Amino acid sequence: MSHVLAIPAAPAVRKALSPWAWWGRALVVPYLLIFLVFVLYPVGYGLWLARHPASYAKLFDDPIFFRTAINTVIFVVIAVNLKMALALALSGFFVVQRWWIRALSMLFILPWAVPSIPTILSVRFMLNPEWGVINSTIFRLTGLDGPNWLNDPTLALSFSMLMHIWKSLPFWTLILIAGRLAIPSEQYEAASVDGATRLQKFRFITWPSMRGLYFTSTILSMIWTLGDFNSVYLLTGGGPADLTHVLATLGIRYLRLDQIELAMASIVVALPLVLPLVYVMMKRLSK
Repeated sequence: MSHVLAIPAAPAVRKALSPWAWWGRALVVPYLLIFLVFVLYPVGYGLWLARHPASYAKLFDDPIFFRTAINTVIFVVIAVNLKMALALALSGFFVVQRWWIRALSMLFILPWAVPSIPTILSVRFMLNPEWGVINSTIFRLTGLDGPNWLNDPTLALSFSMLMHIWKSLPFWTLILIAGRLAIPSEQYEAASVDGATRLQKFRFITWPSMRGLYFTSTILSMIWTLGDFNSVYLLTGGGPADLTHVLATLGIRYLRLDQIELAMASIVVALPLVLPLVYVMMKRLSK
């Protein structure tokens, strides 16, 4: 029998970090600290405050919460789908090579570029029933008193959705324009030679090429819309009578009432809506 002598492996020698590697790791430390202090700690502290089951029982007993949940679903379903449908239509309009369309596109981007607070508050002032520009210029010319726009819950929530659409529509239109520009122009030229109409080009060329981008953008827009605070709070403040709150603004109501546990619980209950959307979006992106 032959015996094989086992030769012990030489111990691994750890290489010293180069100056560039050392500085690279050192410069990452401040970002990790910022992430820990401003992200992980607030989220962990909020979850800790909302850990008591009694907080959720009290939250579910509040009739404002169920109205808020319904408002949130209505807001997300109607505003997001209407916004994305308009963005898809406008993306086809703005890809046309005309000088006046390019000039119009610059004005179209302004709502997304300007800050939310002054623009939404200006619309709130315009809707004032006594001295707002809408009632002053339109209804007083006819001798009639204009309606109190934000005193009706349905009208107030509708205007909040319109503000959300008006503010974020340019961004999603730009995303879909980029998707349209990625489609080879040869496909449209071949379809024109075959006598295809605009509707047929959209059905057989544009939509199949942009379907994945459209649905992914819609899911991402739903996630962002669930956290949209400005469109509702700056325009209606959750009123009248707390009937236009959404989950993103309900926590402020409880904070004003010095009910921190309920404020945190109202945020945590939004996770069952957010997490499935995040999962679906990540599954689509992984493909």
